[in-house]
Amino acid sequence: MLPVVLDVSVLKLCVVGSGPQAQRRLQMLDEAGAQFVRVYCNEAVAEMDDIAGDRIVHRLPTREEIADCHVMYVANLNDMDGERLTAEGREVKTLVNVEDVRPLCDFHVPAMVRRGDLLLGVSTGGKSPGLARKLKEELEKAFPEEWAGRLQKLSDQRDQWKSQGLGFSELIERTKVFIEKERWFS
Repeated sequence: MLPVVLDVSVLKLCVVGSGPQAQRRLQMLDEAGAQFVRVYCNEAVAEMDDIAGDRIVHRLPTREEIADCHVMYVANLNDMDGERLTAEGREVKTLVNVEDVRPLCDFHVPAMVRRGDLLLGVSTGGKSPGLARKLKEELEKAFPEEWAGRLQKLSDQRDQWKSQGLGFSELIERTKVFIEKERWFS
């Protein structure tokens, strides 16, 4: 496994499906700041219609639509459709994640804790989503909402140092001292 954080604000993404898992994927993308998201489903449940709004297409995507996406999330579909969509996605070099079907996944979605721009993730490589959820709960306790403000404070300070012409090595050292002075870790 290799962890990667994608800037979804510049990528074309799609969610295929309509049930609870597909809805969670769409909400995850929205929370991450995704700007270009299309939702495809044959029979959308009311909740998905509400969440997706005008981004929804009431059918499965075509090969051309899959090729136009960088990343495709598939959930709540039958095995045959999941396998076909994965094959088409891989043929056109679109990254695919089929909810809870490891052989059909080019990547796994970690359990995430988001505190503003601070993002903490836990992955078990799909081997134990339950363990990942438990570890996420522990991270939520260890990193409460105030961490969003802490990161912003550090970011503002770092921008100030950079405007003063400090080099990379000095930025690293000052960041370390700043964090220690703030006593964010006991």
